[in-house]
Amino acid sequence: MTPELTLPGPIVSVDWLSQHLHDPQVVIVDCRFSLADPTQGRRAYDAGHLPTAQYLDLNRDLSSPVQAQGGRHPLPDLSALAQRLAACGISSHPATVVVAYDDAQGAFAARLWWLLRYVGHTSVAVLDGGWQAWQRAGLPTTTTVMPRLPGQFQMQVQPGWVVDRTTVQHQRAQGRVLIDSRAPERFRGEVEPIDPIAGTIPGAANVFWKTMLDDHGCFLSPDALRERWATWVVQDPIVFCGSGVTACVNLLAQAIAGYPLSPLYVGGWSDWCTTLTKAADTDGKADA
Repeated sequence: MTPELTLPGPIVSVDWLSQHLHDPQVVIVDCRFSLADPTQGRRAYDAGHLPTAQYLDLNRDLSSPVQAQGGRHPLPDLSALAQRLAACGISSHPATVVVAYDDAQGAFAARLWWLLRYVGHTSVAVLDGGWQAWQRAGLPTTTTVMPRLPGQFQMQVQPGWVVDRTTVQHQRAQGRVLIDSRAPERFRGEVEPIDPIAGTIPGAANVFWKTMLDDHGCFLSPDALRERWATWVVQDPIVFCGSGVTACVNLLAQAIAGYPLSPLYVGGWSDWCTTLTKAADTDGKADA
């Protein structure tokens, strides 16, 4: 019997992945995506990807269709997600080792990492440095799409990991800390390139997700991340961003630091500001 493969942690290096590139216990998932051009990620995958990598799309696979409320990237239908994961060759028992990567400093790969953890699959990691690190190392890529034998995936949803707007409103009123993971200029309401209203949830603090990374898009050391999160995690914060994507980088950083994951407000600012948009429609103005 083949011994069960164990991940070294929530992230893996290009060296580790290159050594396990063709291990049947490992499924590599390409998560490249662009918010500005939703077809760009799939085109990039078709033009070249890591050998054996499968592709999952943020909009079609890792989110459900946008509704009137719930933000720009609501959680996917879990039964559909289970089927899609199984189609990629991912199984729950024994647990397939999943390694996700992207070319966006881990933003979209972290969404898959968090989703898998949320549904009970702990054998998952993000490729540190992503596509760029793989290319810098001169490691092989391919245009061949290699099908996998279907897996069997069963959900074990983690209670308390996700909060909605009503919960955030209540918890905020009770004084719970909220952490906005977006860029400082969006947090301050100076610019808003995506959502209809600029600003943040009143009282939120800003912990920009990119501050978890170095200049090469690799995560800081566990010690550095522990220091960055030490003040916040003891306050049991709720973490959010624009739509539950880049906040997952902050949650991944918490895991690398060895801390338990904070709850995620998936809808984030894109959900919260819908009430402000309605107020603006009614009153002709809104307070962001």
